[in-house]
Amino acid sequence: MYGNVAIDGPAGAGKSTAARMVAERLGYIYIDTGAMYRALTWKVLNSGSRWDDEEIIRLAAVTKIEFSLDEQGGLQTICDGSDVSREIRERNVSANVSRIARIAGVRRRMVELQRRMAAQKPVVMDGRDIGSFVLPDAPHKFFLIASLEERTRRRCRQMEEQGIDFDRSQVSADIKARDEMDRSRTVAPLVQAADAKLIDTDCLTLHQVVALIIKEIRGE
Repeated sequence: MYGNVAIDGPAGAGKSTAARMVAERLGYIYIDTGAMYRALTWKVLNSGSRWDDEEIIRLAAVTKIEFSLDEQGGLQTICDGSDVSREIRERNVSANVSRIARIAGVRRRMVELQRRMAAQKPVVMDGRDIGSFVLPDAPHKFFLIASLEERTRRRCRQMEEQGIDFDRSQVSADIKARDEMDRSRTVAPLVQAADAKLIDTDCLTLHQVVALIIKEIRGE
């Protein structure tokens, strides 16, 4: 075993897909931390709850978030027993998830769950603060980046494949706004850990990115 793997980066940099493939190659558990925050955001949006920090923290404490594989081997995000994999990728969730994620009490709850998962067995975990905050002692850390144009193209393609309506200019604006919120939040902002390997994915295929990460982990 090579130990836990932390993969961070901004929205649309390709970290989730790469992390999932790396986990498969290593035989590790894949933890999509972004999906955890999205699932809670989806619950808040559909619960009729007040947009009050204390109320959202209370919801986070009683929300059960799990991951499972569908019949095709795809990762499913389960929130309180319901598969919300498609719903958490809709624009309304994307536009509000950073607002939820910057609440200190919410992050404490999610980090508690994430660290508990990583303590049980080796994981590949992706997010925005994994290497810098959630798993600072992870022996393998990576920070993926890509241009705004490329990230917009990827997100639009993803939404198209999922049958979600979108406006390209709005998707770009949403990603840019989320970048700013993620980098400026007080608690565990988006930042590259000092010992994380930087990978620019603009001109790389997904398989090339995965190959680079695997090679680095194995010390080849």
